[in-house]
Amino acid sequence: MKDKKKQYKTISEEILENIGGKENIAGVAHCATRLRIVLEDNDKADLKKVENIDLVKGVFIAGDQLQIIFGAGLVNDIYAVFSKLTETENMSLSDVKTKSSQKQNFFQQAIKSLSDVFIEIMPGILAAALLMGITGLLGQQGLFGEKSVIEMYPALEGINRLLSIVSSGIFTILPLLVVYSATKRYGGRPILGLVIGAIMLHPNLADAYEVAKGNVNPEVINILGLNIELVGFQGGIIIALMMGYVVAKLDQFFIKKVPDMIKLFLAPMLTVLVSSILLFTIIGPLGRELAQLVTTSLLWTTQNLGIFGYMIFAGIQQIIVITGLHHVIGAVEAQLLIDTGRNFINPLMSVALFGQGGAVLGYVLLHRKNTKVKELGISAFGSVIFGVSEPAIFGVTLKYKFPVIAGCIGGAIAGGYVYLTKLTSIGFGTTALPGLAIVSAENHGHLHYIIAHLIALTCGGLFTILYGNIIIKRADLSS
Repeated sequence: MKDKKKQYKTISEEILENIGGKENIAGVAHCATRLRIVLEDNDKADLKKVENIDLVKGVFIAGDQLQIIFGAGLVNDIYAVFSKLTETENMSLSDVKTKSSQKQNFFQQAIKSLSDVFIEIMPGILAAALLMGITGLLGQQGLFGEKSVIEMYPALEGINRLLSIVSSGIFTILPLLVVYSATKRYGGRPILGLVIGAIMLHPNLADAYEVAKGNVNPEVINILGLNIELVGFQGGIIIALMMGYVVAKLDQFFIKKVPDMIKLFLAPMLTVLVSSILLFTIIGPLGRELAQLVTTSLLWTTQNLGIFGYMIFAGIQQIIVITGLHHVIGAVEAQLLIDTGRNFINPLMSVALFGQGGAVLGYVLLHRKNTKVKELGISAFGSVIFGVSEPAIFGVTLKYKFPVIAGCIGGAIAGGYVYLTKLTSIGFGTTALPGLAIVSAENHGHLHYIIAHLIALTCGGLFTILYGNIIIKRADLSS
């Protein structure tokens, strides 16, 4: 135990030495696998030297944070020593994100804020999506024979019915949860976001789906000469995001402007009232048009670009991960699911991920005698299996340049297979191995999901090995 503490102290001292010293640190925290450090000046960090420190599996800068990969469990021990050494023990991951965001431009902050909104509610979405996948496995005919599992074993019917209710519950109130999370993220009181979310789904409003089908005529009221249709906002994810921002800013405004004597009851009342008026007059109609535009654009791409559209998306998706813009895709997936009942983006993101996993394995095979590369590669590939690509990208493929391209090619080829097999998901938020649970069972979906990932893995690895063996060796000979 003493030897380990001594080792961790040595590691911490070496990190400190190679990132510009204690005075260059603005904040320190850790997540499940990475030590996260916000630096005053990133240029003072020598990433190559940090990467060669004992037990370090990868180093990269993302979200304006220096992130050092140690792995689950180990990072906790390293952090305990490093934070004590740098006198940053009391900082939370939230504090570090705040420090980091202060160094970002407006566009980076906007993208980051959208990510934070969905991170807040992602555990619930993942739980519901996985349970939905289980109900699909139990109720789908043709997976394990002509009959479904519950037809073969009627005793499971009650359990499947309960799982169906539980899994669909979160999606019926998803706009409410998004308003809540967005209001909290943008600095308002979350309870007011819940109130607006409840108004959006109020039972006295006409159901938005039924109105769209023409089955229901909504009530129309007149307010100051404006005719307002009382239609609910079921599935209004983009509207919910916009309303969360509006509620937060109105809440902040009225807290400042309303006199202290009547602030307790008047400020929240004004926030809810003005927000509700904006919801039905401006934000709601505008949000519906934006949501329709997003869905229509995506469907246009698949219908008009066909297989090439799928291949392009799967080919560049991991490049989008590098930029950090991938966090926005969750909102698009949610809207697509609500509008069409299926999500074709999720399997494309998943095979793109596995293309990078294949590139990692290919690079490990090329350098199988290098212990450091093997340890880093195996750890990174383990993350890929469970849907996390950052260690693979920043630790291996992007770092050595050519594997990231090979991985993108592997993802693109697998994306073509996704198109040809009409592979879709019935949820979002989980990919790779966990993503199996939310695959749509139509057209032998689970089988095609596995094959698509094997294609991405094989092609990503094969192109990495071919490039390494042919192009690089040829370059060596010519020099």
